[in-house]
Amino acid sequence: MIENKNYYDTIIFMRNKNIHNLIEKIPKAELHLHIEGSLESDMMFNLAKRNKIQLKFKTIDEIKKAYEFNNLQEFLDIYYEGAGVLITEEDFYDLTLAYLKRAQEQNIVHVEIFFDPQTHTKRAIPFKTVITGIRNGLVDGEKKYKISSKIIMSFLRHLEERDAFETLEEALPFKEWITAVGLDSSEMGHPPSKFKSIFEKSLREGLLTVAHAGEEGPPEYITEALNILKVSRIDHGNASINDEEVLKELIKIKMPLTLCPLSNLKLKVVKDLKDHPAKRMLDSGLLVTINSDDPAYFGGYINENYTALANSLNLIEEDIITLAENSINASFLTAAEKRAYIGRIKAIV
Repeated sequence: MIENKNYYDTIIFMRNKNIHNLIEKIPKAELHLHIEGSLESDMMFNLAKRNKIQLKFKTIDEIKKAYEFNNLQEFLDIYYEGAGVLITEEDFYDLTLAYLKRAQEQNIVHVEIFFDPQTHTKRAIPFKTVITGIRNGLVDGEKKYKISSKIIMSFLRHLEERDAFETLEEALPFKEWITAVGLDSSEMGHPPSKFKSIFEKSLREGLLTVAHAGEEGPPEYITEALNILKVSRIDHGNASINDEEVLKELIKIKMPLTLCPLSNLKLKVVKDLKDHPAKRMLDSGLLVTINSDDPAYFGGYINENYTALANSLNLIEEDIITLAENSINASFLTAAEKRAYIGRIKAIV
């Protein structure tokens, strides 16, 4: 019995090692990343000093201890406080470049990042300052780290739609830098239908649309995002697994979902990653992708999300390959660009 146990332990160890090696080396895209959510505690502390901002935390360790949440709203409270240290174009540039450095270390080849302009303009930070810093960071990051990128401008759903219209007007002079608009922040009580008019306006301006739906909210929010906001991707979408009709529709139209496992765990969307629906979704034929959401707050970047899910759900190598390919196919890259990146995946497997 002991010999058999040692044998099977060895098999499991080698399997896990192979999976982890594959996760580390496989090229992948990240499609659900809030750039403000990549603000690590040490950078938050240093930017506060640079900008002479008094945080309520005295040390970096105190900041880290605050990263314990019971729900989405508790996370958002510390998230918005942390974003308050971002003041200058240089701050947004440094934040973006720091994320891209970590992305390159994890073999991310393409990113489509969210930013929340209202978080900053409500603090009297000019829209131009925010987007120029981020854009310059992405441009220099592509040169330095060979990572292509797109920008998604998100509206905060806890604010009124009229606020979103003001933000869109501020964004239009920079429209060529923006690929899509999104919808994030507190989901419950703020259905996608609340933003019908601003999404219609965004589509008329030639912007694509995405929306957070079905994270804490019900499957009906996913249906609204599809039918009312005309989205090209659903961010999160966990609740779809609980509604057979919604699930069938997502599979039928090949709608991508941007899942964020460690975020779901940290925010108590799932109690244990063994309960995460990612594997069931993958097996059902859904076009699911794995992403890090707000990695500085949720304990891991994209590889940590892949690894945690692989360990919890016993993913096999074919699952990892499919997820990586899905991340490219679900992106807003051109068909030719997608073929090139898929070719890079196939070259290493």
